[in-house]
Amino acid sequence: MDKTFWNERFAEPGYMYGNQPNDFLKEHAYVLKESGKVLCLAEGEGRNAVFLASLGYDVSSVDFSDSGLKKTQILATEHNVSVRTVCADLIDYNLQQEAWDGMVMIFGHFSKELRTSLFQRIESGLKKGGTFLMEVYAKEQLSHGTGGPKSIEFLYDQLELEEAFRGFSKVAIQAVTREIKEGIYHHGISSTLQVIATK
Repeated sequence: MDKTFWNERFAEPGYMYGNQPNDFLKEHAYVLKESGKVLCLAEGEGRNAVFLASLGYDVSSVDFSDSGLKKTQILATEHNVSVRTVCADLIDYNLQQEAWDGMVMIFGHFSKELRTSLFQRIESGLKKGGTFLMEVYAKEQLSHGTGGPKSIEFLYDQLELEEAFRGFSKVAIQAVTREIKEGIYHHGISSTLQVIATK
């Protein structure tokens, strides 16, 4: 699932994962500071970034799909909000040091090597007291087939995430099975891991 794959998917008419925010993010956005700079990673078509901007955050959205970022700007315009979009590959994207009050990643799935590097950069990039929110598919998701990668290599397990965020001052990681209704590609009973980690 490289850049070409995602550009082609997001070039399809409509919003492939819906235009509404992820349920977990919508329910827990209150844990972010009341205002501040929030970075959305692997944000795709922008539904979560636009939601956060509507709450008053200064939002930047990073993705390596040009077509996804174009839809982000269209959705932001429709909601009368501003989202800064950056076309970049998270393999080498500089998150900066202590630059962000919050970060969000919803269903960002990568190789183990990239995940390890990215989680380290997330910890460095957050300000002290900043919070990272994430929902991703767990390895158990393969048995559901209702969304996400088809290879277990790109799915997560709780032990990996506990190790990744052990340096944070406060961490909550929950394994859940829930029904997801997000566009045509995330639809049905799903196994996910939800993370709230405060530096």
